[in-house]
Amino acid sequence: MYDVIIKDHFSAAHQLRDCGGICENLHGHNWGVEIIVSSQKLDSIGTVVDFKIVQDKTKEILDVFDHQLLNTIPPFTDINPSAENIARVCFDQLKEKLSSYPILVKKVIIWETDHCGASFYESSHPRGSGDPL
Repeated sequence: MYDVIIKDHFSAAHQLRDCGGICENLHGHNWGVEIIVSSQKLDSIGTVVDFKIVQDKTKEILDVFDHQLLNTIPPFTDINPSAENIARVCFDQLKEKLSSYPILVKKVIIWETDHCGASFYESSHPRGSGDPL
């Protein structure tokens, strides 16, 4: 398998509902984003996909979030704008935007800080639905 990794960022505020801590207060982050796409083979010029394609599709998603209060942007009006949920939303949207290319969106990683982040990827593991152990 070949992987291509794209890094990007956006700045946005959020507040986590019902978390019982200081993150319930309105606060912001300079969010880091990593996108990993993969393919089992390379194209005729020896690449998985042109980096610019993945960058442009990622930018379309992140521009909606940039300098916004995430809680006011669907689907975060209904679900908490946690790093985990942001990763899932970005993954799902990117998968749709890149569906015409012969690549797999493998993983999306969202960094709240340089030291704390969350990721989403699809799993074929039977417990992959988030069931507790």
